[in-house]
Amino acid sequence: MKLELDRVSKRYGTATALDSVSLSVDEGEFFTLVGPSGCGKTTTLRCIAGFESPTDGEVRFDRKSMEGVPPEARGVGVVFQNYALFPHMSVGENVAYGLRFADPPGGLSRDERVAELLELVDLAGFEDRDPDSLSGGQQQRVALARALAPGPDLLLLDEPMSALDARLRERLRRQVKRIQSELGVTTVYVTHDQSEALAVSDRVAVLNRGRVEQVGTPREVYHRPATRFVAEFVGENNVLTGVVESRLETGGVVVGLNDQMVALDGVDAAVGETVTFCLRPEDLRLDSGENRIRGTVVETEFQGSTTRLRLDWQGTELTVVVADDGDETVELGSELGVGFDSESVHVVE
Repeated sequence: MKLELDRVSKRYGTATALDSVSLSVDEGEFFTLVGPSGCGKTTTLRCIAGFESPTDGEVRFDRKSMEGVPPEARGVGVVFQNYALFPHMSVGENVAYGLRFADPPGGLSRDERVAELLELVDLAGFEDRDPDSLSGGQQQRVALARALAPGPDLLLLDEPMSALDARLRERLRRQVKRIQSELGVTTVYVTHDQSEALAVSDRVAVLNRGRVEQVGTPREVYHRPATRFVAEFVGENNVLTGVVESRLETGGVVVGLNDQMVALDGVDAAVGETVTFCLRPEDLRLDSGENRIRGTVVETEFQGSTTRLRLDWQGTELTVVVADDGDETVELGSELGVGFDSESVHVVE
């Protein structure tokens, strides 16, 4: 199924939850909505599912408007944040509950469909278990099986792993991606976890205050953020702002930053114009690079194969990630020289 949102807005009184959101999700795509709390992710999902009606705009499935179509008639499977399993039903009965509005696909009986799905989510033989006897990860997989039971054309996942610990979350997101890939079902996934969004998605939409800031592949969003918000929200970035002092004959500009000049190749801006650009922590290197600066070490974090350093550079905080060689050579309060190349710089709005 191809999903389209055409200038969808949602208002609650004077509060605007969604502001002219337009998105297109291809058939079989794993598409993720990511952003901070209150940015409109869940409201977008609820408008797609039919639990909310847009104030303006249109939701379309395969170019057909969903206006007035109730949730149960949309061919959508939904996995909620709290799983919403029925404690008085067995695991098998919970999965079969997903078939209350539709017959099992492929001419299977209900019992055959339940067994097929429990095997798919690695819970074969759990039909008679009580949901309360399962771990959080197992309950999440039962909820996924229930959503998949009628063979939906569209699967919606609303932060289904937010209550799980980090290690289990990482294992289950791989499993969800595998199942989605095997079935080829169009999937919209909601999360506030940027690393999760980057790991599982074919494409990502970054939302902020009810608006779409950027849509792109995980690599595009990470390496080429369109706005300062995306640069600061997705992963970690050093965002710097300076004024163009002169232009380079080779193309590019010289920017004044904290009483220091840095050369940025490939940047097109006029003298006197303010330029904001970002540098990933891993793109700052110790004592090397075209542009060199010196800062004071204010914090170190050992992270196994790498060490994360925070430097104070004339009142500006910089984060640097360096390979750890096993020797503790960086001391708090010491001065450190770091540098970067122009090719590592990305200009944002």
